[in-house]
Amino acid sequence: MKLTRRRVVLGAAAVAVTILIVRALRPAPQLVEAIAASRGPLRVTIDEEGRTRVRDRYLLVAPAAGRVERITLDEGAKLRRGDTVARLFAALLDPRARQEAAARLQAADDAQRAAHAAVEQTRAARDQARRERARAESLFAKNLVAAEQRERAALADTTATRQFEAADFRAQAAAHDVDQARAALIGGNGRGVLQLVSPVRGQVLRIPERSERVVAAGELLVEIGDPSRLEVVVDLLSEDAVKVEPGDQMIVEAWGGDRPLEAHVRLVEPSGFTKVSALGVEEQRVNVIADLDDTPPRLGDGYRVEAKVVLWQGAAVLKIPASALIQDGVRWQVFLVQTGRARLREIQVGHRNAFEAEVTGGLSAGDLVIPHPTDKLSDGIRVVVRSR
Repeated sequence: MKLTRRRVVLGAAAVAVTILIVRALRPAPQLVEAIAASRGPLRVTIDEEGRTRVRDRYLLVAPAAGRVERITLDEGAKLRRGDTVARLFAALLDPRARQEAAARLQAADDAQRAAHAAVEQTRAARDQARRERARAESLFAKNLVAAEQRERAALADTTATRQFEAADFRAQAAAHDVDQARAALIGGNGRGVLQLVSPVRGQVLRIPERSERVVAAGELLVEIGDPSRLEVVVDLLSEDAVKVEPGDQMIVEAWGGDRPLEAHVRLVEPSGFTKVSALGVEEQRVNVIADLDDTPPRLGDGYRVEAKVVLWQGAAVLKIPASALIQDGVRWQVFLVQTGRARLREIQVGHRNAFEAEVTGGLSAGDLVIPHPTDKLSDGIRVVVRSR
């Protein structure tokens, strides 16, 4: 009896020692972070540096060779249409120069006719866009169309109006070019001083040289524009530019103000160019031009900005950190934390950006995912969630 009891005690002790040894040799749980899948806004953007640019810029050049007086205006000076900007004493034209001046006058006449035709075309498009917008507003008020359709009509109206304004600016500039070309032809016959006037209302943007000097025909004297009418120019990689369409939203940040600005893409230029990156790599780039919805008075021409072109956005998307994704061929997987263990699960992924990813299947809101999985994790391994 004593022998049996002793054997039982020794057996129990052996089992206890074995359990202790197993526990001692078993790997400690991995310490991990965990973030719950949740619903919220998600935006997919193309991010790039850009610059502001006056939408309509006029280059006032010498219409003929001669001597220009010192320009007394300063950068930023406000101009009305017809204000004198500079005075030019045109040199007498020899027969060849007179023939060239006559040819420039003919070319200016042709450009003016084309500009007027563009004005009429864009005016008709603007009027049609206004009617479509009014119709969409009326139908929306009666709950017959969705808000998206109303917004598209409003954007089309804004775009058409700006195209008309740009065409009208070019028509005014073309008319001025005709006047200057005619004056140059007359002045070249020794008939006095040419008054070089502003063709549009705006401000002096740049004066390359103020001093009195001799200038050649076509030499730049003053740049004129309206800084309250700005656009944003962003050069994107060609592989990104093909994803952008006119009308896409652009968010403008880091311009110096306390809030982001909104803009909408007006044009993706049809031809690209080669640009060498900071790392010395040749890249094919494409200019994307967007109109600012509202221009703050402190923003000017040629200012640096950071632009985000919005490709897609959702308001209540089930999302997780993009760093949690594990790619296995064409499949996406994540590690979940369930009952103290890491569980590998395949999921379906929709839209994603550099920081977050949309989950379209395989997860539910509240599921705990490991945002930074390491190669030490495996399916079923014990984990402990690090407290925050």
